[in-house]
Amino acid sequence: MKKTNEIKEVFKIFQNKESFFSEINIKQSNRLILNQILIISLFAFLYGAVMGSSHSLIQSIVAGIKIIVLFLSTVIICFPSFFIIQQVLGSKMSVRQMMIIVLSGLVLTSTIAISFTPIVIVFQITGGNYHFLQLLHVAIFIFAGIFGMRLMVDALKYACENKDIYPKIGVNVFRIWIIIFAFVGIQLAWNLRPFLCEKNEEFKIFRKYEGNFYTAIVYSVEQLVSPTGNPEKEKINKAYSNTDSANQQRKDTTEILKLLKK
Repeated sequence: MKKTNEIKEVFKIFQNKESFFSEINIKQSNRLILNQILIISLFAFLYGAVMGSSHSLIQSIVAGIKIIVLFLSTVIICFPSFFIIQQVLGSKMSVRQMMIIVLSGLVLTSTIAISFTPIVIVFQITGGNYHFLQLLHVAIFIFAGIFGMRLMVDALKYACENKDIYPKIGVNVFRIWIIIFAFVGIQLAWNLRPFLCEKNEEFKIFRKYEGNFYTAIVYSVEQLVSPTGNPEKEKINKAYSNTDSANQQRKDTTEILKLLKK
């Protein structure tokens, strides 16, 4: 029962930000951070598992682990710069308070993402192709990420206006940090790919081809708007091309024989 109440405490910020931050004490914050990490890891794994399930069981498990690594490693990489800059600007918030705010944003992001899994499953079952599913997942992460980042900004505004422990300029700087946070997440996601594979593709832990996230998205959009011909059609075209080439060779040979007879 006590553990259930502690887990519920993680989601309390969604309804009442003011009481959530005002009731946090040092002992409580340590447990809260651990529970936040637990919820983020669980929801991230479940979403990743659904993401990779369109290919195989092993891809599903690997994708789930990769999403956990993506979320937590992005925080680990970006949090030190955020904390130090805020301290330079005059923030009186502790490391725990700032970590709780950042993790609260990721809790909301992962919660919204996992709420879309029934929609993802429907498209996987009804034959959504690889490029459509790829764009669908990108859209879900963007949508969920916007709400998560907004929650962080609202929490900092509350600390600034009601608690007088956070400088107003810090909120504006935080918005810039959010952009950096997003770019780091995108870069990590690109290096951790693939999260989902085409059904006829062999399982791969990592991909080696060059390019970047943005060109891959443009390519996926192009494939949806004007897809390349199906494999059978390409074989037929190739066969016709080979036939035309053979006919041309016969004509050339006939012309050469006529010249030799003369």
